[in-house]
Amino acid sequence: MSANVYRALSDLKGFSLKNCPAMAEPTGVLMCPPDYFQVLSVKNPYMIGNVGGVDPMKARRQWETLVAAFESVGCPVDTITPTPGLEDMVFCANQSLAGTRPDGEKVALISAMRHASRRREVGSFKHWYEARGYRVFSLKSEGHEAFEGSGDAIWHPCKRLIWGGYGFRTDAAMFTQVAEFFKTPVLLLKLVNERFYHLDTCFCPLTSESVLIYPSAFDAASLELILKMFPIVITSSEADAVTRMSCNSAVWRSKFALVQKGAAAASGHMQALGLKVVEVDTSEFVKSGGSVYCLKQFLFG
Repeated sequence: MSANVYRALSDLKGFSLKNCPAMAEPTGVLMCPPDYFQVLSVKNPYMIGNVGGVDPMKARRQWETLVAAFESVGCPVDTITPTPGLEDMVFCANQSLAGTRPDGEKVALISAMRHASRRREVGSFKHWYEARGYRVFSLKSEGHEAFEGSGDAIWHPCKRLIWGGYGFRTDAAMFTQVAEFFKTPVLLLKLVNERFYHLDTCFCPLTSESVLIYPSAFDAASLELILKMFPIVITSSEADAVTRMSCNSAVWRSKFALVQKGAAAASGHMQALGLKVVEVDTSEFVKSGGSVYCLKQFLFG
């Protein structure tokens, strides 16, 4: 399978999911305690009106409950030490993208963050991976192009295929390096709604054949790609997608879905597909524009 980047149906030319090699599932997650978490500035629409509005004790309880929820479904949780002054470091999805190469080698791609206030986070993640035997690569950003890890690059379940989101935090040009590093094809999805600034806010693969999306987050060409590759496409209601960040759920091995409490419609669809839903409250983190998926990084190997 070539490490090409595809933007539209016309680019595929015989490409199909069946031709993508199998890939091992994640072996756990990496999380960062919310010791310094707070909303200090407005980087996305969720943050408007929430500057200084986080309850630290409540956020800590919610984070610990989320850790326990991952462990309860058999997902091991590793942690990284938080750094003073880095209030957004708790959102572990953004500083890197972990995975494997076709030969099974575990690797990690270090992000080039959009906002200056987040660029100091990546060094800690680079050192964390190196200490655990990952081959680590930092993206080259000659023109200050950005790439925000698994916030905008999501592995297709059990397949050597990456879905790449661009338009707000990540630049499309960066996915050429992503594809080459992982030796894996990338299907690009253009984000057009600023409330859905990362791919993980509007696109949640549930199984190899099903996905939960918020359609208005994408342009027409991107929706065509999604409909082509997934036999089952479930659409989230606006209330679930915006207020409860339903598409920012985390699915563990296509069996368990960790979902923000109250996303009833999305949870019902997941249960209909055979997933066991575990509701958690991440409301303090939603104030900053992140929920379950944002708070972890899938690990491999």
